[in-house]
Amino acid sequence: MCGIAGRILSSSGNVGHDLVELMDAQVHRGADSTGFAVYGPALETGYIVRAMGFDRRQLSADLEDFLAQSREFGADFLSEPSWDESASKHYTVRMTISDPSDLARWTQQVDTLSDRLEVQSLGRSLEIIKDVGGAREVSEKHGVHHMKGSHGLGHARLATESDVRPNASHPFWARPFPDVAIVHNGQITDYYTWRDKLERQGYRFLTYNDSELIAVWVSDQMQQGLTMEQALKKSIRAIDGVFTYMIAQPDSIGFAKDKFAMKPLVVTDINHEISAATEEQAVRRICHDEVDIINYDGPALTGIWSIPGFEQRLAA
Repeated sequence: MCGIAGRILSSSGNVGHDLVELMDAQVHRGADSTGFAVYGPALETGYIVRAMGFDRRQLSADLEDFLAQSREFGADFLSEPSWDESASKHYTVRMTISDPSDLARWTQQVDTLSDRLEVQSLGRSLEIIKDVGGAREVSEKHGVHHMKGSHGLGHARLATESDVRPNASHPFWARPFPDVAIVHNGQITDYYTWRDKLERQGYRFLTYNDSELIAVWVSDQMQQGLTMEQALKKSIRAIDGVFTYMIAQPDSIGFAKDKFAMKPLVVTDINHEISAATEEQAVRRICHDEVDIINYDGPALTGIWSIPGFEQRLAA
């Protein structure tokens, strides 16, 4: 019953605010946890790392060990890490690091700390923020409503097959592919079959959430030479289950709906600004004027929304 959302602005703006509104409107679909993937101003070099630690008393030691692991690959902090100041036992930390010499091997190395400090996202512009609680609770704790950017994703989770833990929340990073995030509503019934295949290829999963698998599956298909459009279409044929998912990267957000079309998706497109959600009342929270609602209610649907001005930003 989870709720998902996507938002694209015509230029960098208050995307965090809009994502919080989209998810607050769908809080009844899953108040166990809420998460956001925000694409903000991109670093020219280095990466933004968002991570979650599980014992606030060990925060300093966790960061020291993370830095030691990163330095083995020539990476160092570009600025002082920052973290939330809440009273919860777990904590979230934001770091910027210089480029590791081998990103995939760096990911494997820092993942050896995942029982203490788990990397939630890595990218030039991507930041994943997620925690237990509803949209406004998570936003107030982590300042999501103040975050600027061009686009992003949101998710409200009703835990059905895995624990209610902050790190089991959505969105998921497509480990180890930088700047790729996914939100998903549904269930993958051949999850263990695909997980086994991907693990034999060398991929690692930190949860048993099927959404994490879809993110890596699509990214792997693209690494093998498929376009995103081709990978989205192939997912409908290759992956068994009932699902609607959105997958984001710096230049676009793509979506796919399974052949049974059981999980809804509604969209508004106003001058190339996109609002997408599981429920119509959520996108109307963003679009205050009367607007046409596009209901993607057919089977086996895919599509890609491009980010306005992305090519111009690259050339600047």
